[in-house]
Amino acid sequence: MTTLDHCRACLAPDPHLFLPLGDHPPANMFVRPEELGEAQPAFPLNTQVCLKCGLIQVADQIPADFFRHYLYIPSAAASMHSHFEGLAAALSERAGDGLIVDIGCNDGLLLMACNALGCATLGVDPAANIAEMARDRGVDVHLAYFGPETAQDLLQSRGQAKVIVTTNTFNHIGDLHDFMKGVDVLLADDGTFVLELPWAKDLLDRNEFDTVYQEHLSEFSLLSLVKLGGFFDMQVTDVTRLWVHGGSMRVFMRRRSQKDVPTSIVRQMLDEELAAGMLDVATYDRFTDRVGTVREDLLAMLGDLKAKGLKIAGYGAPAKGNTLLNYFKIGPEHLDFLADRNPLKQDLYSPGMKIPVRSTDAISAEKPDILLVLAWNFFDEIKEQQSDFLARGGKFLVPLPEPVLVG
Repeated sequence: MTTLDHCRACLAPDPHLFLPLGDHPPANMFVRPEELGEAQPAFPLNTQVCLKCGLIQVADQIPADFFRHYLYIPSAAASMHSHFEGLAAALSERAGDGLIVDIGCNDGLLLMACNALGCATLGVDPAANIAEMARDRGVDVHLAYFGPETAQDLLQSRGQAKVIVTTNTFNHIGDLHDFMKGVDVLLADDGTFVLELPWAKDLLDRNEFDTVYQEHLSEFSLLSLVKLGGFFDMQVTDVTRLWVHGGSMRVFMRRRSQKDVPTSIVRQMLDEELAAGMLDVATYDRFTDRVGTVREDLLAMLGDLKAKGLKIAGYGAPAKGNTLLNYFKIGPEHLDFLADRNPLKQDLYSPGMKIPVRSTDAISAEKPDILLVLAWNFFDEIKEQQSDFLARGGKFLVPLPEPVLVG
C-alpha cells in the first residue's frame, strides 16, 4: 500500500495526494561502511491530506519491529534539555502524586526531569538500545510498542496513569485508533493526555515538506486531533504553541465526562486553520509549487558555490534532512560530509544518498566554507555552537522556507 484510502484520524475516505516525493529509504536507516555497496529498501513517499480534518499523512510501509533499534535521541540538542524541564513542570502540576507515563520515552530526557521533581514515572518504548540509555538515567522503562494490550499490562502492574504524555511520537503511529484505545484503557477518569507535535499549519506556512518521511506518518492539524479524540469521548481542553521543531503545539486532552470548558486558544487555532485553507485543495497545490521552487533554487545555489571552488558540508543528519537530500538528489558530489552531534549516527552514511556522517569536530578539522543546515529547526543553537566557523568567514545555507545564505 503506497497511498491511504482513508484518513487515519477522522476516517474520512479518499485523502488528496498532493506531493509525491518518490522512493525513500526509512529516514533513520543509516548505512554502515560495510553495507555501502548494498541496495537499501525504499518505499514511495506519497504525501496526502484529509480535506475533512487537515491531517497530512503518508502510508505506513515500515516493516514490523523496525524501531527495536533507533538512532534519534533528543539529548543531542542542548535546547531540548530546557524544553523538557518546562514540560516536566507542567506535567508535575497536573499529575500531583499520580503516575506519569511517557510513551516513546526515548533516552529518558523528559522523565529524568520529572523524576527530579519527585514525580512517579514510567517510560514506554520499543527501542532496546535507547531504553538502556534511559535506564542509565534512572528512568523505569517498559520495553514494548504501545496499544490496548500493553496498556492492560501496565494497568495491572502500575495502576492508572494520571498523565499520559507523548512527545513527537504520535506522528510515528500508523494506527492512531489502536493507540487511543490504549490511552483509554490506562488513563484515569480525571487524567490528562498530553501530546507534543509539529503543527501542520506551520509546515504549510514555512514550506517544511521535509518533516514528512517514512517514520513520520502524520502531521497534525488541531482539527484532526479534535476529531480523533471524539471517537473516544475525549476533547481538546487546552493548547500551548511551541517554537520547537519548526513550530509545534502541546495539546491537552481530557475525558468529556470531566465537563472541562476548553480554553479560548483552542477555538482560535481551529479558526486559524480554516482561515489558512487547510481544508482546501488549492492550498496544497500552491504548497507543492513552492517546494518545486525551493528545489530549483537550492540546487542552483549549490551548483554556483561548487563552481566557485567552495567546500560544502551539511550540518546535522536528522531524519527530515534525509527527506530533503533524497528528494532533491543532493549527494556526496554536493556535500563532503554531514556533521552531527549524535554519536549514534557518526561514522555511518546517510540513507539513500550515502553521505558520510562525522562528528562536529570535522568542521574545524576540514574547514568547509559553507554548511547546509539540515537541522534547521535548531539553527539558533547551531549558530551559537559554530561561532568559530562564522568568525573565519564561513556561511550557513538555510534551505527553508526558501534558500538563503547567512554569514
